[in-house]
Amino acid sequence: MRLGAGTRRTLPPMRALGAGVVSAALLAGCATPEARTRTALERTGLSRPVSACMAGRMVDRLSLGQLQRLGRLGRLQRAGDFEEFLRLTRALRDPEILAVVSSSGLVCTVRN
Repeated sequence: MRLGAGTRRTLPPMRALGAGVVSAALLAGCATPEARTRTALERTGLSRPVSACMAGRMVDRLSLGQLQRLGRLGRLQRAGDFEEFLRLTRALRDPEILAVVSSSGLVCTVRN
């Protein structure tokens, strides 16, 4: 079948629906590192504005590997306060992670 100028080929309704569902599922799984970090910080009990501020700073200053190490430290999500969060972060024994997390916490708490 030859399509003329201005003619558009469309998917049958069921295929279009399936493509839409697959696209939505793929997009849902593609959360950015900043969004994941912000969500994890909120789960520790930090406020949304402080979490958003810290996540932006942390993603800019830490490598993806460092962010993943933080994410694998599941106990961070059970931290009762920022002091406990820092103590658990210190257990990673990565001075750069500790410096970025602590400075981000201080700056973002003062700003918000």
